[in-house]
Amino acid sequence: MARIIVVTSGKGGVGKTTTSAAFSTGLAKAGHKTVVIDFDVGLRNLDLIMGCERRVVYDFVNVINGEANLGQTLIKDKRIDNLFILPASQTRDKDALTLEGVGKVLEELSQEFDYIVCDSPAGIERGALLAAYYADEAIVVTNPEVSSVRDSDRVLGILSSKTRRAEKGEEPIKEHLLLTRYSPARVQKGEMLSVEDVGEILAIDLLGVIPESKSVLNASNAGVPVILDQQSDAGQAYEDAVARFLGEQRPHRFLSEKKGFLGRLFGS
Repeated sequence: MARIIVVTSGKGGVGKTTTSAAFSTGLAKAGHKTVVIDFDVGLRNLDLIMGCERRVVYDFVNVINGEANLGQTLIKDKRIDNLFILPASQTRDKDALTLEGVGKVLEELSQEFDYIVCDSPAGIERGALLAAYYADEAIVVTNPEVSSVRDSDRVLGILSSKTRRAEKGEEPIKEHLLLTRYSPARVQKGEMLSVEDVGEILAIDLLGVIPESKSVLNASNAGVPVILDQQSDAGQAYEDAVARFLGEQRPHRFLSEKKGFLGRLFGS
């Protein structure tokens, strides 16, 4: 049976879809058969970041409505074996997803895949609740700013009270914190919360810190998950986060400002 992971946040624009693309790619690179699902019905960005937008014929809603099967709908990634994408519909609204329909699709996928990554819409509305409902684990993505962290705290409340595991009194969803767009220089200036500040507020395990990096935007525009850019800090940070998720011990990098040549030479 597959492990179902929801990538979620309260605030939009924090990097959920970038994280879903990078994380699912990392899991597949590690040898795990993985599918990533776009729950953002009506908007649909995951296929763009994964570079497969021209290959979308059927979508998640078509499968739920019985208009296509998973074999017709799943898109196999051309770069990474074991990686598949289930795109969202761009022409329906979020009411097209039903709890029963989502459950049936996840059940069918669970027979074939090791991991199912659910790319949630922002907030706590219907699409986000459905993305989280069946989850076994959650990656809570937040930026180091007060409003983003506050909204993430609200999402943690949803995960502990309005999911299948909560309703059945089962073991709670395992929660992981992923801090994105982190700039040590701005933290030092007091313009951002520190890793310690965010950890103290949310009180969940830190999975990774993704540095603020132009490579994220460049990768998204090129339709390539940033984890495949091994020359970039962000790509390396995502690879570290996947390794930690899979049980490997890795130190957290990119928590302090990089020094230039003169800074290293003179220790300042």
